[in-house]
Amino acid sequence: MGNDQEKELAARESLRFLRDGQIVGLGSGSTAAYAVQYIGEKVKAGLKIRGIPTSESTQALAISLGIPLTTLEEEPQIDVTIDGADEFNPQLQLIKGGGGKLLREKVVASASKQMVIVADSTKKVDVLGKFPLPVEVIRFAQPLVERKIKALGADPRLRMDQSGKPYITDEGNHILDCHFGRIPDPPALARVLSDMPGIVEHGLFIHLASIVLMASGNKVEEFRR
Repeated sequence: MGNDQEKELAARESLRFLRDGQIVGLGSGSTAAYAVQYIGEKVKAGLKIRGIPTSESTQALAISLGIPLTTLEEEPQIDVTIDGADEFNPQLQLIKGGGGKLLREKVVASASKQMVIVADSTKKVDVLGKFPLPVEVIRFAQPLVERKIKALGADPRLRMDQSGKPYITDEGNHILDCHFGRIPDPPALARVLSDMPGIVEHGLFIHLASIVLMASGNKVEEFRR
């Protein structure tokens, strides 16, 4: 069973956390996109929710599926967010941002009563860091931040788009994909990066995920924090 099938299976399982009247955070990325598609089917069948998308691409997908949308200004508290992850460890600490949407994803996660992560079986690790850590930086500060991250022992690389130009986030920033290797203490690294001027946000999600639904073969395992 391929990863795409596992992603679909995990995404479908997440629907059991939805109820009429909820404000729902709509995640970004390949697995979350399956969840948004399934939510669209539920809405078409009569589910009454309003969504808050975590990216412009998710917003466009939700609109195409007829999912009613709202904003954090109108609804500052979100009942449940369904999103994906690039890695998760046994403590349900995450690396996110492979799709470049980490800033809005973390804002929405921080406003959520419950965050449900959907993942295929390749995303579970004992120690975070096999996947490079995305760090969103303002362009003005990029050279300074690169030097500081190198001083931490990592190899930061500017993310490029398909045309060979620097990737631009929805908020107009750049992303450094930082190869730290094994990250034995994610909360400590998260604090260091959060305190670094010029970094808008980083892809370490600490104490945000409530549940991970991981599909493995034709089964879904549930992990709780």
